[in-house]
Amino acid sequence: MATPEGKLTDTSEQIFIGRGEQPVWLTLGLANRHGLVTGATGTGKTVSLQVMAEGFARAGVPVFAADIKGDLSGISEVGEAKDSIIKRAGDMGLSFQPDQFSTVFWDVFGEQGHPVRATVTEMGPLLLSRMLDLNDVQEGVLNVAFRVADENGLALIDMKDLRSLLDAIVPDSKADDDGLAAIRKAAQSFGNVTKATVGTIQRQLLVLENQGGAKFFGEPALTLKDFMRTDSDGRGMVNILVADKLMQSPRLYATFLLWMLSELFEELPEVGDLPKPKLVFFFDEAHLLFNDAPKALLDKIEQVVRLIRSKGVGVYLVTQNPIDVPDKVLAQLGNRVQHALRAFTPRDQKAVAAAAQTFRPNPKLDTAKVITELGKGEALVSFLEGNGTPAMVERVMIRPPTGRIGPIAPEERKAIMDKSPMKGKYDTAIDSESAYELIQKRLAGAAASAPSSEAGGILGQIGGIVGAIFGTNVTRGRLSTGQLIARSVTRTVTNKVVGGVAANLGKSVGGAMGGSVGRALVRGALGGILRR
Repeated sequence: MATPEGKLTDTSEQIFIGRGEQPVWLTLGLANRHGLVTGATGTGKTVSLQVMAEGFARAGVPVFAADIKGDLSGISEVGEAKDSIIKRAGDMGLSFQPDQFSTVFWDVFGEQGHPVRATVTEMGPLLLSRMLDLNDVQEGVLNVAFRVADENGLALIDMKDLRSLLDAIVPDSKADDDGLAAIRKAAQSFGNVTKATVGTIQRQLLVLENQGGAKFFGEPALTLKDFMRTDSDGRGMVNILVADKLMQSPRLYATFLLWMLSELFEELPEVGDLPKPKLVFFFDEAHLLFNDAPKALLDKIEQVVRLIRSKGVGVYLVTQNPIDVPDKVLAQLGNRVQHALRAFTPRDQKAVAAAAQTFRPNPKLDTAKVITELGKGEALVSFLEGNGTPAMVERVMIRPPTGRIGPIAPEERKAIMDKSPMKGKYDTAIDSESAYELIQKRLAGAAASAPSSEAGGILGQIGGIVGAIFGTNVTRGRLSTGQLIARSVTRTVTNKVVGGVAANLGKSVGGAMGGSVGRALVRGALGGILRR
């Protein structure tokens, strides 16, 4: 591997990673060729990730990393000159100099970092189907809902928008005059949309809401360029996604990070190979991205990883074993760090052999044997050389990080968030007018134009009005429960009656709903790759 002259430290072109028989460097100009960090639990993967993240930040490259256990948060605080750290640094001829890095914490749930939100429209039907674990038929109905939203100017911002739209596309022959007939007709033009299928999707949405997923959808939506910032010293900002709670919903975690990659691909311009990446993205527990994923989605992921390189983004997957990653994706990961694997079972032995085969052989090493012998902090390393080919694998002791190793205290995290450049931008949710409000306005308009009669008392009047709209008889207790929209109107009217107000039905239902969507619906489509 190329070795800069002089002392062992990062340069403007390379990051010092560790030392074996000779120093090992990661070339910044080849860092967008992606990478892989693997190894069994407790072998030092997180430390290797931190060393790489620190090197990128020093070079002015912003970093995004998911922090599963909280250990990576220590990068935000000054490192501790412990005896073991000083000894390791000295053994490789390195002078240990404690450091810390400008850090922004993010959290989908908004508890340990700034909230991360996206709109339902931005997520798109393919990724949302993956998040909800829908089958092909259910995914098809979700695609119909998105198409109807586009054609009818219905912005899908949050979960209530999607729920109300799904209710609106359910066929109902008894409710042709409720203001939603055009929406239902549009939905049926794309194929049969059944109440049972919509009901299943609604139940899956409920599961997602119970997992806290509803907090992810809304506004203000995340601007991904906020990840691509440098601090006042020109160092790259380290963006840490607090993912300990998010990992309790593995499918939500994996889909969220895939959405981020897709948004980066869509938003960033083509730049080719730069002297250094514009952003480096570390994806911990990367096997979750591929678990139970259909072949079509795996193909799209492979395309995204392959093509996002030209946008100046380096993607580094972190997992226990190389066999967790499909071969097509594995072939795109040029920079490799392999920590120890254990070979106690036939499957383990197969995994070790497979890991060894992913490296360019070194005549001096029995790669498969060494993988099982590596100590904590040791790794087999092969980075791309100047011509873009992998270097021969080497046994390397990874340098110690200069930031703190391990999690920070809650009060330290709070102090960092209080000084964060993102403070106040995303912390308060905004409920803009969108599909839910527009659908309610259509219902209100239909209700306001419906005939009414005061004969037979207040309840008789209400029964006649709602009966005229929905073809039901409220006063005799036969209101259909198959449509949430109808129930919403009835509930609104009844509440007004209980309060002593029976007049002006249109106003009571429509209430203070005004304005318009005011913007075109543009769903991110990965340039037509991922979401269509």
